[in-house]
Amino acid sequence: LSYVFCFIRHIAGLNNGPFLIREQLKLVKGLGPKSFQQCAGFIRINPETVRRCASGLTSSNGEFCLQMQKTAGKKKVKGSGSTSNQFNPLDQTCIHPESYSIALRFLSQIAGSLDQMGSAALRQSIESSVKSRGLEVLAKSLDTTPETLQLIVDGLTQPPDISTDNLDDFKREIVSMNDLHDGMVLTGRVTNTALFGAFVDIGVGRSGLIPKRFITLEKLPVDQRRRSLALGPGERVEVQVMNVDLQRNRITLDLIRVLK
Repeated sequence: LSYVFCFIRHIAGLNNGPFLIREQLKLVKGLGPKSFQQCAGFIRINPETVRRCASGLTSSNGEFCLQMQKTAGKKKVKGSGSTSNQFNPLDQTCIHPESYSIALRFLSQIAGSLDQMGSAALRQSIESSVKSRGLEVLAKSLDTTPETLQLIVDGLTQPPDISTDNLDDFKREIVSMNDLHDGMVLTGRVTNTALFGAFVDIGVGRSGLIPKRFITLEKLPVDQRRRSLALGPGERVEVQVMNVDLQRNRITLDLIRVLK
């Protein structure tokens, strides 16, 4: 966990601008193949960033977007050849790049496609396949583990939109970490999920973490209890502040319930 936080802090401190694909992480100076392998699944590409850069919108990051589009397919990365400059919808999910080929084979098995990600139709196809054949049998046919396949299922069925711009989710009088106190109940949106918990934007400029031990089955809707990560980006949640560490700039939250 501490390694992941150090990795994220390292990237944030390098002023790299918005990434359009996960492969571009390999272009960050000082981040080798091992770092990419360990942390790529944690970094999600915001589809809004991709849309803005792909459409050529001018902004403070417009020049960077253009540069990344031009160089992503040209720069060589030690031990991994060159990066690809193609936008990949799987980069917006919890699926690790090492499992992309498995995800594509799974989609082929159920006659699905990447442009169906997060749709009701794909969810129905996946649920039907899992129900008829069983997760373990499907995993064996794809030469992977049931745990990995469940993570792939989660990634393919969760809506990829991770926008958290709706200010109605936040209390107007709570604008910074200094306004928080233990026991406070707030609403927010999940910004990212990992095996150790979920990060939630509560409107104070810093996402709080709901540790995995606080994401229990009784707090989840029935249709989410089989997910490997339980919560997905963009979901509205009600949380309680458990601890505010101003010195380390960390907020620990407890999940109360998932809001519709």
